[in-house]
Amino acid sequence: MQSLASLLTARVEAAAGIDPEMRPATKPQFGHFQSNVALRLAKTEGRPPRDVAADLIGRIEVDDLCEPLEVAGPGFINFRIRASVLAQAATDLLGDPDTGITRAADPQTVVIDYSAPNVAKPMHVGNLRSTIIGDCFNRVLSACGHRVIPANHIGDWGTQFGMLVQFILDEGVDTASLDLDGSVALYKRAQERFKSDEQFADAARRRVVALQSGDEETLGIWRTLVEVSKKGFNEAYERLGVLLTDDDLYGESFYNAMLAEVAADLEQRGIAVVDDGALVVFVPGQEAPLIVRKSDGGFGYAATDLAAIRYRTTQLDADRIIYVVGMPQSFHFQQVFAVARMAGYLPEDVTAEHVGFGSVLGPDGKMLRTRAGGTVTLQSLLDEAEEVATRPIAMAAVKYSDLSNQLQKDYVFDAERMTATTGDTGPYLQYAHARANQILRRAEAEGITWEAVTTLTEPAEQALALQLSRFGEVVAGVAEDLQPHKLCTYLFETATHMSTFYEQCPVLKSEGDVRSSRLALCATTKKVLARGLELLGIEAPDQM
Repeated sequence: MQSLASLLTARVEAAAGIDPEMRPATKPQFGHFQSNVALRLAKTEGRPPRDVAADLIGRIEVDDLCEPLEVAGPGFINFRIRASVLAQAATDLLGDPDTGITRAADPQTVVIDYSAPNVAKPMHVGNLRSTIIGDCFNRVLSACGHRVIPANHIGDWGTQFGMLVQFILDEGVDTASLDLDGSVALYKRAQERFKSDEQFADAARRRVVALQSGDEETLGIWRTLVEVSKKGFNEAYERLGVLLTDDDLYGESFYNAMLAEVAADLEQRGIAVVDDGALVVFVPGQEAPLIVRKSDGGFGYAATDLAAIRYRTTQLDADRIIYVVGMPQSFHFQQVFAVARMAGYLPEDVTAEHVGFGSVLGPDGKMLRTRAGGTVTLQSLLDEAEEVATRPIAMAAVKYSDLSNQLQKDYVFDAERMTATTGDTGPYLQYAHARANQILRRAEAEGITWEAVTTLTEPAEQALALQLSRFGEVVAGVAEDLQPHKLCTYLFETATHMSTFYEQCPVLKSEGDVRSSRLALCATTKKVLARGLELLGIEAPDQM
């Protein structure tokens, strides 16, 4: 649904021939919007700005949207949207099952690569950010009518599993009793032994060959480790309230059988060459080559990512591929995308985007670390948030803090500040939703009904209705540019408008049509806040 502001802008631009640069009016007496378009045109036409403004008013066709236009000051044009138009826009939102979100006329198949924890390792803050951001993209793009395929690219293959399986066999570990914490502890012990015991290290390398060759004993233990980790991952996903399931798993092992074929294809076509024993691709304009196959014959992340792209475009028919991975991997994806284009794995009509994200910092502004200097686990971070708030509020705080900043920037994890119900926080938005619901619940208890927004006389209720009309457009923008902080900002502004409306426009104490209309406006606001919070992956509580 096109917002009233955008509709008005299009009408004015059609008459003026240039962007009117509509701005919210500074005071209610100036209407809802102002434009300096006449002042800018006057400079090029060499005429008095007020004369140009008067001419424009005669050509701008907005009688169905606005009260009669006014020229103010040196030549500004004031626009006041008709109260009936604002009321109808709010009523339309209230009755729209999609809450103003327009479904794409040409839906795409979108693969989102996110979360990607490693088997037998604890999920960490990087997994947290990737999971929250990717989940938001999944929700927004699905709401816009696209076919979304979540791809959880877990780290479930590689040399570390040879080490871990060999350690389990040497120690006689009963894998049936393992949980994720137990497998993490085993991994650390195996790693220490690998570094200090050369005989064990040799056995671990041989075990990697056994794993890759399909040895049943080795594969059996590996499968158990994967299942144990999957259980731990799913517990974290359930706690976070994200949409990922086992059906979304596309781990490194999934692509393993494709790697040799990709390498052979690139080499046969002359795209990749052997250099110092390794198979590499020299990307034009870049000094360092992309290593497809290492000199020891092993495959790295690049080969897996190339195989994944080929699979996603040829088997999943992807039109758009989104990678939600930390900023340090930017160069890696530049190279992978370039080579995939060279090889034709990534056709020109398919877009591939790396959405990088910054680090999570402690309250001191430094990288978030444990007291011992290690990586902070996802579980400990969520525990800290839940120490100061109940789970729904704590998860809202964590998610909103992650999504409300530009993704590429670092953000500070401060549980006390994040869980506050005042200011620009997730819990504040939850509180605004609960407040709207409380008003409606009290009205129902008193037998008061409402159907539509019909009467908007006060500036605060008009401003709220105008703000609500923007929702669908904001969501469409996030689906396009993948910047969820814009949706966060919109929802915070909506909650702020709701607060002003609540303070300045009595709802239950008003009477007749005014009361019914204001209740309908509360219902519309509640609906928009609930839908917006859902798109962020945040629960919208009915009471707090």
